[in-house]
Amino acid sequence: MKKQMSLFVWAVAAFGMAPVLAAPMSDVRSNNTNYERYETRSYNNYSVNSTVGSGRSQMYRAYDNGNRAAYNNNVRTYNNDYSRSYNTRSYDNSGRYGYARSYGNNVNTARTTTRTETVKTQLKRKYYLAHPFFQPTEGKFGSITDFSYNHASYDLRVSPVVSFSDVDAKWSMKQFAIKEDFSYGITDRIGIVAMARYDMSDYKLDWANSLDDKMHDSGLNIYGIGIQGRFVDNDKWIATLSGYYERQKDVANEFIVDLRAGYKIAKSTIYGFGRAWLVDFDEDTYGNGIVGEMEDGTVGGFFIAYDTNVDTKMFFEGGIGVFSVLNEDWTLNLELTLGNYDWHNQGAGRVSVGWQPDDWFAFNLYGKMSFYDSAEGQHLPTYGTYIDTDNGNVLTEGYLGRSKLDNYSEYSIGGQVIFYF
Repeated sequence: MKKQMSLFVWAVAAFGMAPVLAAPMSDVRSNNTNYERYETRSYNNYSVNSTVGSGRSQMYRAYDNGNRAAYNNNVRTYNNDYSRSYNTRSYDNSGRYGYARSYGNNVNTARTTTRTETVKTQLKRKYYLAHPFFQPTEGKFGSITDFSYNHASYDLRVSPVVSFSDVDAKWSMKQFAIKEDFSYGITDRIGIVAMARYDMSDYKLDWANSLDDKMHDSGLNIYGIGIQGRFVDNDKWIATLSGYYERQKDVANEFIVDLRAGYKIAKSTIYGFGRAWLVDFDEDTYGNGIVGEMEDGTVGGFFIAYDTNVDTKMFFEGGIGVFSVLNEDWTLNLELTLGNYDWHNQGAGRVSVGWQPDDWFAFNLYGKMSFYDSAEGQHLPTYGTYIDTDNGNVLTEGYLGRSKLDNYSEYSIGGQVIFYF
């Protein structure tokens, strides 16, 4: 059936961390890393056997009966640790006295001590495939298959309305997506990656007093290629610079630069990152909407424009994160992101838990949610076209007014199956 919309070209997109972009390929990279374990060890009943050689002599002073003092100065010689057995005091007939120290020869003694020390041991080297700096080393391949459920919604009120009966609605998107990143290490520091994403999306406008408007879209909607470069990697620091080209079907060409740097502390990496997108749109208007056959049998569309008369846009985002090795098989990754996506700003948090039983396989569960978005309260230009399919008359066409957005919500949950070979 014929679909018609006038006065604009619409671009339906999953919101994600950018309004018209899927999650960039750089979201799911990791790096090989060493980590160290610190253990406290206690030692008890620590025995030392000591032998005193018979050749040892001690400096001593003795008095003879004639009150003359005689000194015998000898050098002390030591074979091992020694223990003093006893001291004796002797008196001669004249009442004068002398001191003599007696040492046993070849005396075995036992000494018990307790000591505690901290020992640093290095565990075996593994490639943590869920690490945010991962890329394959020379001649190796990496595969990350991402399965996700994505949801976004907001309430809207259109005003003032031109020949349009209902003004309140809830817009929502429910999406299942499968994304594949396949990478290859040209050298230990440089790799290439190809990606593709297939998604199945349902869009809905739930009107307060009218029948709902719905739309379904599915297909291979995003694909691209890129290059990764790890230019720093030592005991303390790691840093990467990567660039990607992505094509979003019927929407735009996207050029992405990703820079990140991390500091290694024991079993963790604390890192920061920044990304920039240059988006070259196919048409001169971009936004979000629904087009197609409605429940009441009409054909047309409803469109909220983010911007008009535009050729290119720049989007930016940056954030901080920490990746920690909980034990040899389990990892935890926490991340906070702030982004500027032209028409709105957003803050979001991401948590992921990884399980890696082998060097070549890992499974990662993650959740991501926005906690702030400047879309709240914005008034955006809104357009609509509805065709009466019975007689072909245009019921409503063109500018409808402005939509005020409220109760903005966005989240994703998913899992990643990762192979390294």
